[in-house]
Amino acid sequence: MKKSRTNRRKAEPRQIKIPRIKINVRWLVVPPAALGALAAAYIGAQAALSLPVTTLELSGTFQRLSPLQVEAAVAGTLDRGFLGLDLRRVEREIESLDWVDTAKLARKWPDTLAVRIVEHQAAARWGERGLLNARGELFTDDLRYQLPELPVLSGPSGSEHEVAERYLVLRDRLAAANLGLAGLAMDERGAWRIDLDGGQRIRLGKRNVGDRLDRFFAFVLPALAGELDRVRYVDMRYTNGFAVAWIDELELSRAGSSEVIGGA
Repeated sequence: MKKSRTNRRKAEPRQIKIPRIKINVRWLVVPPAALGALAAAYIGAQAALSLPVTTLELSGTFQRLSPLQVEAAVAGTLDRGFLGLDLRRVEREIESLDWVDTAKLARKWPDTLAVRIVEHQAAARWGERGLLNARGELFTDDLRYQLPELPVLSGPSGSEHEVAERYLVLRDRLAAANLGLAGLAMDERGAWRIDLDGGQRIRLGKRNVGDRLDRFFAFVLPALAGELDRVRYVDMRYTNGFAVAWIDELELSRAGSSEVIGGA
């Protein structure tokens, strides 16, 4: 039997031509002077990172806060050197102080940390020991900082902002009527009362407080003009009127409806 012959070409290895890359050796050779400059820059950068902060430059109006308190607050945060300092961390430490509202920091070459302080502005006292700022935020409960000239606000825990908001509106309305506010309180039931700096108390209850305040300013104050210094309290918890207790007589002089709304 005759064997068929098969033509098989011997596989030849494929050759891949790699383009030749010309390298300019001159660019790879760094002159000794350049190496020295790079080394000096590196050493300088390391030195700058570890350079200590030696000066605190404080600015702002320091009425309740002392520079020594700021210095003590930042003392434990300056361990990373001038450039390595975490400014936000330092700001948080300063803002944790009772009277600090905001703190802004900046570096001043070569070793100074500039600190600008804005203090809280106390708008009212809260309860027996706290202080509220104009945003209704309780920023300290340190009894050392009591300010007797400020009105006293009070209310259930967590109601600081609500009470402060009403106080700020009420303060302006009373000022327009030449009256001052000694205190504003909301009790656990949600009932409100106002204490004027003349000693009079205004009982508002817990319902329709805004309407009752409008009625007080629109009708009660004009009705009591010239006699307010004789008033012990005004009770606004009536459907369509109010009641007055006089200092020289404990009887109520009622104007309008004769029954207090249930639950006030």
